[in-house]
Amino acid sequence: MTVREKITISENRLSGFRGNTGYRSRNVFALLILTGIAITFIAVSPVSAGSQYMAGSPELSAVIAGSNELSPGNEVQLAVVIQNTGVNQFKFVKSGIVDSDDLPNTAKFLTVTLDAGNSPLIVKSDPQMLGDLKASGTSTAKFTVKIPSDAPAGTYSLPVLLNYTYMYTADQYGTDTIQYTYKTMNETLQIPVKIKSDVRINVLSAQVRDLNAGTEGYITMEVQNVGHEDAKKAVVTIARNDGSPVIPTEGSAYVGDFPSNGTATCIFKTSVNSGAEAQSYPLDVYVKYENHDGDMVTSDIETIGVPVGGKIDFEIVSDPQTVTAGQKKVITAKFKNTGGATAYQAQARVSMVDPFTSNDDSAFLGDLAPGETKEASFLVSTDSAATVKQYGIDSEIRYRDALDNTVISDTMKLNVNVVAGKSIIAQLTENPALAAVVAVLVIAIGYFFYRRKKSQ
Repeated sequence: MTVREKITISENRLSGFRGNTGYRSRNVFALLILTGIAITFIAVSPVSAGSQYMAGSPELSAVIAGSNELSPGNEVQLAVVIQNTGVNQFKFVKSGIVDSDDLPNTAKFLTVTLDAGNSPLIVKSDPQMLGDLKASGTSTAKFTVKIPSDAPAGTYSLPVLLNYTYMYTADQYGTDTIQYTYKTMNETLQIPVKIKSDVRINVLSAQVRDLNAGTEGYITMEVQNVGHEDAKKAVVTIARNDGSPVIPTEGSAYVGDFPSNGTATCIFKTSVNSGAEAQSYPLDVYVKYENHDGDMVTSDIETIGVPVGGKIDFEIVSDPQTVTAGQKKVITAKFKNTGGATAYQAQARVSMVDPFTSNDDSAFLGDLAPGETKEASFLVSTDSAATVKQYGIDSEIRYRDALDNTVISDTMKLNVNVVAGKSIIAQLTENPALAAVVAVLVIAIGYFFYRRKKSQ
């Protein structure tokens, strides 16, 4: 019996009591009760329908977001986009069916792994967990990939391993119980990448000449194109590496056509800071060229070590000179080249200070090879009021390096001892010859005055 039939019977029974006024209020009350029961019965009746899918599964695909062209020697981040195009088939809608929590075409607990496969790439990232991926949805996994500088050019396929779970079946028991069956899937997809051809250089040799601290010299370099592209209009360039004391002054050499596996010999002029030590210092080398697309590009930098010789330096190896206060005297100094290269056209100079004066403050030494010593002489006048002590006279050497650049050495101290002047008697006592000369002069003068007086 339907709800409507029960309501109709109830109305008919009540109509028999309408003529009785005593029961009218009771009839109204009974009608309200029956109406409420009917409404409650309707409300709890199962009139809604649920959905059930009999077939369906995820369909995943993978692509690289952006360009898939990679350059050797770089480290990049590849963004792998996973898309789910799975559809559900045979959907049933029926009353008494409870809706499932998951859909068959949802990839649950999706994990993505990127593998290098047979490519020269190095994948540095671990597998990425993306969670649940619903149908018509996408998710991105990012991987850090290193492209070795010697990676051969070409197109490679990178395996993308997908691991996920999806709802295989959902069996309903009664009106409130569902048993789910899940299946785990392992799929491998392939994504193509292209390693671009380029020019990479290898410095086969680097010979230096006259390269010393504080001077200029030459570097003769043989470079090879170890890349997979033939360069046009190539220019080999050297550049300073951070704070290296090796600084190029003529740092470019035009090569022109520079084919793969080809070699070129270049000569560069460089200077070295005066504070450099005798050791090897870094120098950057790269090539600018026109590629197969007609674009001017720059290769990766190759850093090499350049040997630098010690600074050309000098020292005074002679003993201190001695002068007497009030005396004019020639003093000498021996200068030795203690550096690692020849000083050409060397000239020694002194800077006189009180109590010394000189009109002859320079002396030509000529070429001084490493370890060689030469002597210089200077005419010095000493003030008669000079304090008796040791003085240091500043001296330096001006010379030319191998590239004919003028260089001035560090200042050196020429030590001079000033002693007190001696009396005439002390000088005559210490020097008999001088005493004899003085005696002869005295006799001659005495004889001259004697003859003059006698003649008068």
